[in-house]
Parts: sequence; C-alpha cells; structure tokens
Amino acid sequence: MARFTPLEWPVLRQFRTGDATGRGPSVTSERTRTMRPRTEDADRVAQSVCPYCAVGCGQLVYAKDDKVIQIEGDPDSPVSRGRLCPKGAASEQLVNSTGRQTTVLYRAPKAKDWQSLDLDTAMDMIADRFLEARRNHWEDVDEAGRPLNRTMGIASLGGATLDNEENYLIKKLFTAAGSVQIENQARI
Repeated sequence: MARFTPLEWPVLRQFRTGDATGRGPSVTSERTRTMRPRTEDADRVAQSVCPYCAVGCGQLVYAKDDKVIQIEGDPDSPVSRGRLCPKGAASEQLVNSTGRQTTVLYRAPKAKDWQSLDLDTAMDMIADRFLEARRNHWEDVDEAGRPLNRTMGIASLGGATLDNEENYLIKKLFTAAGSVQIENQARI
C-alpha cells in the first residue's frame, strides 16, 4: 500500500494542476487513469442484431480466442444508434452462461430420457417430418372445387427473440411451403 501524503489531497492537486473547476485530472484517481477498455484485447469484432425483441438493435460482438468477451451497442445501427436496453446489454451473459445448451437433444416418442444427436441428423429429421406433414395434409381444392393449394399440417409460431429479418424469412418459407397458419408472439 502506498504511503499517504497530504500533497495528493484532491484540493491540493486541483491547485497544483491548475484545474480550477475540479472536474479534470486533479480529481481523477490513479485507478481511473490506468483503466483500459474491455474490448481492447478482442481478436475480432462482428456486427450482430440483439436477439431479444423485434426492434432489431445493432450490436458489436467482441471475441477473443473464439469466446465472446463483450457485447455493446453498434453506433452505426440506424435502429438503435449505439444504445441497448438492459436485456440487450446483458446478452453477453446469455452467450457465456454455464447453463446454455450447446448440443442437440432428442427425446423419442414415449421415451423418458433425452439423447444427444449430431446437428446433421437432427436437421434431416426435421426436414423429413416437415415434408411428410405437408404431403399428408395438402389441400388442392375445397368442397366447391375452388383452388386452395395449402397445407393445414404445418404451422409456425415465431418468438420475440427473432429479429425482423429472421421473421421475414420464416414467413416467406412457410408461405412458399403452402402453410397459412403463421403467427408471431409479438403480434399476439
């Protein structure tokens, strides 16, 4: 611990440095003078969109050694102009949480336990079930012979953690597949 000296009292430092208002270097602590930004050590920076609501605030994601170290608002974003709400500012905790699920889990019908699957297998299973539901529930025409060209076997409920672009693409995908049951949590 440094030895205390009265010459380092803020009022004396103020007079010694000529800081008349007491708002400059005379009142800045040694700790503050030696602080560095958390983002200084980042290997790379990626632009992203906050995952929490449909506003679509821009984020800058700072990474070091393939691990997210900080997330800040993107000043170039026309939506948020560098600002984030408390949830968006805390999204680094979402990424680095020890409770975050990072593997695909599958529970077979009537099974009690979950099993791990590789991503390709899971994606193939989803695609197969999607196509089967579309095929089994396709409606060409109604009872009066009017064309329908739709399926009632597929529905989509989007969540508020999807941004506008993701919701737009989901809407286009499900519409192209013939689904008419497309909804979003933000609209309910």
